[in-house]
Amino acid sequence: MSVTTSPTDAGLAGSSGPEVPTVVSSWNEWDPLEEVVVGRADGACFDPAEPGYRPQIRGPRAPGETFPVGPKSAETIRRANEELDNLSALLADRGIVVRRPDVVNFDHPLRTPEFDVPTQYCSVCPRDVVITLGRQVLEATMSRRARYFEYLPYRRLIRDYWNRDPRMIWTAAPKPSMADDMYREEFWELTQEERFARMHEFEFCVGQEEPVFDAADMTRMGRDVFVQESMTTNRPGIAWLRRELEPRGLRVHPVHFPLDFFPSHIDCTFVPLRPGLVLTNPDRPIKDEDATFFTKNDWRFLDAPEASSTNDEMPKYCQSSRWLSMNVLSISPDTIICEDSEVGVHRLLRAEGFEVITVPFRNVYEFGGSLHCATWDVRRTGECADYFPHFGPG
Repeated sequence: MSVTTSPTDAGLAGSSGPEVPTVVSSWNEWDPLEEVVVGRADGACFDPAEPGYRPQIRGPRAPGETFPVGPKSAETIRRANEELDNLSALLADRGIVVRRPDVVNFDHPLRTPEFDVPTQYCSVCPRDVVITLGRQVLEATMSRRARYFEYLPYRRLIRDYWNRDPRMIWTAAPKPSMADDMYREEFWELTQEERFARMHEFEFCVGQEEPVFDAADMTRMGRDVFVQESMTTNRPGIAWLRRELEPRGLRVHPVHFPLDFFPSHIDCTFVPLRPGLVLTNPDRPIKDEDATFFTKNDWRFLDAPEASSTNDEMPKYCQSSRWLSMNVLSISPDTIICEDSEVGVHRLLRAEGFEVITVPFRNVYEFGGSLHCATWDVRRTGECADYFPHFGPG
C-alpha cells in the first residue's frame, strides 16, 4: 500500500522552535510503543443501572438474583490487579515506560443538578476515557453517569505530561448534562426483531441533542481517525470531534456496523494491526459504503476466529461480549500482546507473521475490557503518515 508522510505534520505537532522533549506523541495503534498508562482495579464498583446502561448477569442465575450494587469484592479486585501488574511488568521488561492512574475509591454517590447515581465505576480502562491524537491528549465527554468523573484518576499524569512537554495540547471535551431527556430509554425495550428492522437508523440509547463520545469509539490510523456511531458516541459527538481535530489537519470518519445491535467501543469490532491490515469481527461487518474507503486504499480485512468462550461462558458480571478476544495491544508493527486463552487469535496472528506475546487477563474482563481497553498509549515512535492517499470518490 502507498504511505506518505502528511504535509500537515508541522501544524499537527505544534510550532517549530528550539528542541524540546517529546513526551506525548502517538499517531496510530501500531507504531513502537514507548510510554503507556495501564489501569488499576482498586476501589472499583459494579456498574449501576442508569438510562444509558442496563447491566445484566450472564448465564444461569438463582431465583430472584439481581445484578450486584456497590463495591466489587476484595478478591475480585486482587485477581484483576495481579493481571494488570503482570502486564505492566511485561511492558517494562520490553523497555516501555509504564505509568498508573491514582487510586480512587469509586464507592461514593454522585449527584449533579440533573442526575444522581449510587456509586461510580472504576479506573481499569483508561482507553475509554482519554486518547492521544498526535501531540494532543483529549478527555472524552463520556456517556454514562457513573463515569462522569472517571478522568480524575488520570489528571495528575496529564498535568505532568503537560508540564514536561510544552508542545502538548490538552483538551477536555464539554461535559453533557446526562439528564433524563438526553437518553432514549425505550431503546432497552426493543425486541431483537425490532432492532434488526431499525439497524440502519443507528439510533441507540443516547439521543442526538448533546455531543457525546467515549474515547474508545475512536481508532487512529495516522492522519485519519475513525469513529464508531454507537450507544456511547452519537452524531453530535462526531461533529464535535470533526470541528476539534480537522483544523489541525486530521480527517475524521464515522464508521458503522449495522449488525451490532448494542455497539459500544470499536476495539472489539474493528482493530487496525499495522498499515494495510485490520482485524475485523465476523459477526459485525462494516457497512459497505464505509468499507469502500479502505479497500480502494489497499487495506485488507482479516476476520477474527471464534473466541475461546461463548457469550454465556464469559465471567458472570462481565458486560463485554466474547469478542474481547479481539481486544489486543500492538506494541510494534510486528508484535502483539493477546489474552492467554484466546488461542485462535494467537494462531491467526502468527500466520500473518506477528510475534504474539500472551498474558492471562480474563480476571480483568469483568471490569469492562481486555488489553487494549486497559491501556492508554502516550508515546509511540513515528510521525503522522497518510495511509489513505485515495481520499476522494472513485
